[in-house]
Amino acid sequence: MPDHTLKVALGVTLDDASVELVLRREPRIELLRGPGLTPPWRWSGDWEGDPDWRRDPAQQRAFEALLDDADALFGIPDVSPEALARTVRSNPRLRWVHTTAAGGGGQVRAAGLTAEELERVTVTTSAGMHAETLAEWALLGVLAGAKDLRRLEADQASRTWGDGRRLMRHVSEMTVLVVGLGGIGRVVAQRFAALGATVWGTSRRREAVEHVDRVVPLDDLAAAAAQADAIVSALPGTDRTTGLLGAEVFGGLRPGTLFVNVGRGTVVDEDALVEALDAGRVGFAALDVTAVEPLPVDSPLWGHPSVLLSPHTAALSEQEPRRIAALFAENATRLLDGRPLRNVMDTREFY
Repeated sequence: MPDHTLKVALGVTLDDASVELVLRREPRIELLRGPGLTPPWRWSGDWEGDPDWRRDPAQQRAFEALLDDADALFGIPDVSPEALARTVRSNPRLRWVHTTAAGGGGQVRAAGLTAEELERVTVTTSAGMHAETLAEWALLGVLAGAKDLRRLEADQASRTWGDGRRLMRHVSEMTVLVVGLGGIGRVVAQRFAALGATVWGTSRRREAVEHVDRVVPLDDLAAAAAQADAIVSALPGTDRTTGLLGAEVFGGLRPGTLFVNVGRGTVVDEDALVEALDAGRVGFAALDVTAVEPLPVDSPLWGHPSVLLSPHTAALSEQEPRRIAALFAENATRLLDGRPLRNVMDTREFY
């Protein structure tokens, strides 16, 4: 890669302030974009954009011409596997694609790129850019269960003061098991440790992790879960993690265990989760993600009295585009200077 300029095409919409941040931090970037070639945002960081927006044929040709002249892409074009595959195959000079998602492995896998194409084009992710907001949502989920939020809401709606003193659970007295100690899981661990919880975490490696009192091998997940007061999943969606939290894990929980998912919905066997909720082994579940999104209208999770749902929005914030832009600028500098990039995707596991 030449060390003097880097041609970058925007595969998705990026706000002007974030564009200026990228160019200020790495002035060797030559930005390729045209007015009105990517769908408008409905909210800050709306990478897919307005679903009703369409390019006319001339705009489509102009958009693809920019993609085909780039050394690197900010965002998978239109967040579309088909558009990614077309671009990689039409642009032999393309060397780097940065996903605006913390994962993005699903889109890259679905593009069906060959081993040679995956070797040529490095994919990096926005992992870690959403960790703080997701950790806060994990706290919300555990606290909502510990403080019996749903009962408080019901009493308030019925103007019922209560039937005496009610005992509540305290995070400082809990053992919280964080399943997945990646960028998100480590921040989750730090937040719960700050509240005085005993924090356990699962990892493929047995090395010590800051703020984690015990690192649990994945082979011992079910046994550790059976001793936890709360479980927070921060796992990515891969072949290896699909359905990992299923009957073996949920079937062995102590009554009233709290469960939060801020990772990927495919990690959870939802039939096993619903059975554990109905049996009381899971006392409360807070889910930002589900196995199928949007969640089907006939899912029992919608109406379950012990479930709090968020439509995969816990990571969103006004600061998200700026954080991702700063990471992209840093990686652009690394690429131009011949240094290793941050957050390189493993294109065998697509994570």
